[in-house]
Parts: sequence; structure tokens; C-alpha cells
Amino acid sequence: MVAVRGNVDTQPWAAALPATQTFQADGTILYVIHNLERLDLDPAAAGYGAVISGHAHKPMQFESNGVLYINPGSAGPRRFSLPISLALLRLGQKPWEVEFVRCDDVK
Repeated sequence: MVAVRGNVDTQPWAAALPATQTFQADGTILYVIHNLERLDLDPAAAGYGAVISGHAHKPMQFESNGVLYINPGSAGPRRFSLPISLALLRLGQKPWEVEFVRCDDVK
């Protein structure tokens, strides 16, 4: 599991969480950051294949400069009127497949 600290993670338990993390999966380097607006590097130049963020709580994906950007949404309590969701990223072959799973529909 990879986790980063979010903007409301202010309790003592969250102090151990980093603001960003990098990890490798299936030969691809992924960069995790809570708020995409705080991205202070060029993911393509750094060799990242994907950037995963979450601050907006809105499921989305887009590609820019050869890098896939994913926001899986929020799997926790409902935020605003947005769906409760997560994302599955399949890196087995390109183009990578992103599947958004609506958790509020699961019984």
C-alpha cells in the first residue's frame, strides 16, 4: 500500500505520512501526490508513467506529455455530491486501462 498525507490529515498519526511517494509497478514508475495543483516537477522529465492524486475527490483521467494522470475519487465517506469510488490501473499492456469502480453502487 502507498499512502500520502492529505490537506486534512493534521492529527499526529498523519505526521509519518509523506507528502509524495514514488513507487514502481510492472516496470512503470508512479508518482503519488494528494493535490495535483501542488505538483512541483515535470513528471515526463522525471520518467514517471503516471501521476495519481486525490484532492478533488472527483474520478477522472487524462494524459499530458505522455504521462497518465488519475484521480480515483474518494473511497471514504461521500464528499459533496461526488460518487464514492476507486480506480483500478492495469499496467499489463499499453494503452493502460483505467477502470473507475463506483463503491456507492456495491451492495
